[in-house]
Amino acid sequence: MVLAAGLGTRMRPLTNDRPKALVEVAGRTLIDHMLDRLAEAGVETAVVNVHAFADRLEGHLKTRAGAPQIVISDERGELLETGGGLRKARPLLGEDPVFVANIDSVWTQDGAPAIDSLAKAWDPEKMDVCLLLARLDRTLGFDGAGDFFMAEDGALTFRGEAPSAPYAYMGVHICKPGLVDDGPEGAFSLATIWRRLAPQGRVHGVVMDGFWMHVGDPGARDEAEAKLAGAHTG
Repeated sequence: MVLAAGLGTRMRPLTNDRPKALVEVAGRTLIDHMLDRLAEAGVETAVVNVHAFADRLEGHLKTRAGAPQIVISDERGELLETGGGLRKARPLLGEDPVFVANIDSVWTQDGAPAIDSLAKAWDPEKMDVCLLLARLDRTLGFDGAGDFFMAEDGALTFRGEAPSAPYAYMGVHICKPGLVDDGPEGAFSLATIWRRLAPQGRVHGVVMDGFWMHVGDPGARDEAEAKLAGAHTG
């Protein structure tokens, strides 16, 4: 599932006439960057939720050729955040584990493809969620102090009151979709579920080999474009 329903307020004025998903970085829209990464990993079908400028986003998605096939989860009536969006899409997702991806995440790969590494790390016996992480010194556009500590077995602990943590969540994870079945009605964040599961050792992570760009505002978009241009020429 690709989470593309956000209002993109931090990305204004670039989102004055389009959803954040259609903001371009290095000549390609953010959602195309993500859908292409998923296609490279073998994903055949992607559920995309829509809200702001929904008609324009749907029109763009219809122009895509090749994988993945797109299925729309319509949130025009109410913006549901990450957890509520996943819960609304449950009839479209089935019961098997799913990739869930934000659209403001772009990265370069140095070693193993990031999403392949995430899939390889997935173990439903040990975990309910597996997050793709970036090292703080391998990020651009992320202004936080880190999100997680990681144990030797890959189990994650939230940063909590610590001044910093070594890893940032980079917007892609695998989860059991049934996690949201007991969530509240309406909008809620997936992070509330993760915080409940982490002390049980059920939230794991894998650190990607690459450089992550969080494209959250116009300045970060410009920085990401410059980084990608350097990667392609260097």
